Amino acid sequence: MLSPSSRVSAAEVARLLGAWEGSGAAYAVLATRLRGLLLDGRLPLGARLPSERELTAALPVSRTTVSAAYEQLRAEGVLVSRRGAGSWLTLPDGVRGLTEMTDRPRLLDFSRAAPTAPLGVLHEAMTAAVTALPAYLPDPGYELVGLPQLRAAIAESYRRRGLPTDGDQILVTSGAQHGLALVLRTLLDAGDRVLVDSPTYPNALLAIAQAGGRTLPVALPADGWDFDALVAGVRQGTPKLAYLVPDFHNPTGALLDAAGRARLVETLRATRTLAIVDETLVDLRLDGPTLPPPVAALDDTAITLGSMSKSCWGGLRIGWVRAQPAMISRLAAARPGTDLGTPVLEQLAATYLLDRLDQVTAPHRAGLRERRDVLTRLLTAHLPDWRWTAPHGGLVLWVHLPLSSTALAMAAQHGGLLLTPGTKFGSAVNLDSWLRLPFTQPIDTLREAVDRLSGASRGLPEQASPTAAPLTI
Repeated sequence: MLSPSSRVSAAEVARLLGAWEGSGAAYAVLATRLRGLLLDGRLPLGARLPSERELTAALPVSRTTVSAAYEQLRAEGVLVSRRGAGSWLTLPDGVRGLTEMTDRPRLLDFSRAAPTAPLGVLHEAMTAAVTALPAYLPDPGYELVGLPQLRAAIAESYRRRGLPTDGDQILVTSGAQHGLALVLRTLLDAGDRVLVDSPTYPNALLAIAQAGGRTLPVALPADGWDFDALVAGVRQGTPKLAYLVPDFHNPTGALLDAAGRARLVETLRATRTLAIVDETLVDLRLDGPTLPPPVAALDDTAITLGSMSKSCWGGLRIGWVRAQPAMISRLAAARPGTDLGTPVLEQLAATYLLDRLDQVTAPHRAGLRERRDVLTRLLTAHLPDWRWTAPHGGLVLWVHLPLSSTALAMAAQHGGLLLTPGTKFGSAVNLDSWLRLPFTQPIDTLREAVDRLSGASRGLPEQASPTAAPLTI
C-alpha cells in the first residue's frame, strides 16, 4: 500500500491506469484518469509521480501528451511541481481546507447502490433454509451448477416473463459479478475486444481487464442508446463479446425498448458478436412503460446474468447465468478453476425467496419510488443547476453537473460523504461532468446527503461540458 510522500514508479502508474485510453484529447483523458486514481485512494495525497520522460516511456505515449496532462492537473490544483524535487499529488484550494476538519460528521456512503435487507421475509427464508439443510448434509455439498430446485425456480421466473427456459439452461453462481467473471474467463482470449457502453458498470470493466480482454466503448447518451454509434463500433471494432445492461442501465437508468432490442440483436448477429446481458435490475421497475421482452427471447445465443442482490439484498450472494445447455456445460467445466459451487444454505434461502419474490419486491419498489422522488425534489431545491432524467427503474440517478465530479467527490469525502464520480464508469473525458447518486438510503439520510453535497459544491470552479445536459423530468 502506497503511503503519502511515496515515489510511484512509472510502471506502477501504468499498471494502475490499465486501459486508460478513451474518446477526446489523449492528454485530457490521461489527466482525468490520473485524477481518478487520487480520488479512489489508489494514489494517496502527497505521492510523487514519475517524471514526464519516465511516464512517456511506460505508457507509451508522446512526451507532449504527458506534459499537457501534468499541466492540466497543475492548473486544477491537483498536482504541484518543483524543479529538482518532482511532482506530487495534492488537493485543489477549494478542497484543501476541508482536510483540517477535526469534528467530522458521521460517514454517509453514497458510493454503493445497494438495497437494505427485507428483514421479515429474509428471516423466514433463512429459517426455512436451516430447517431444510439436514437433508443435504449426507452429501458432499459441492453443487457445481446449483441445486436442482433453485435452477427450476429461476427457470420458472423466465417463463413468467415469456421466455421458455429449462433448469439445464441455468448455472447458479455467487452473485452476478461471479457469473460475469466466469463467462469472461471462459470465452475470452488475451486481447479480445468486448463492446461496452460508456458509461457502464465499473466492476464489469474490471472483470474484462482481469480476463485479458480489451474494452471497446461506445458512447451512451443520457437519453438512451445511439445505434449509429453502436453499429459503427461493432463493424469497425469486431468485438468478440458485448456486455449490455438494457434494463434500467447502471448508471444512466435507461431502458432499451423493444424496437431497440430487435435492432441490437440484428447488429450483433451480423458480426457474430455474442451478447452478455446483465439483468440484475430487471425486477426494479418503478413506473413508466412495461418491460420489453428479454434480449434472449430475440437471440437464443445470448448469455443472461441475473442476481438477487438488487431485488433482495446484497448480502445474499446468489446469482445465475442463463444460456443454452451446451454453454452451461462449458461454463461448469471451467468453474473448478475458481470455486466448486455456491453455498447450499444460501441456495435454499434463495429458492424460498424466489417462490415469494413479489412479496419482497413490491414493498421494495414502493420505497425506491418514494425515495427517488424525494431525492429529485431535494436536488431541485438545493442544487438547481444540476440536471438529470428521472429513471423508471433501478437504484440511481445519473446527474449532470456544472463542475467536476472528481473534485466534488474529493470535497465531499472530507465532509463525511462518499461518492462515485462519473470517471469511474468509463474513460471518456466528459464523464467527469456526471455523478451517480443512489436513492437506496432512508429519506432522512438523503436529506443530509444533499445538504452535504450543496456544501461541498460551494467554492468549486464550474466547468464547461462537451455535451448538452439532459432535461430534468
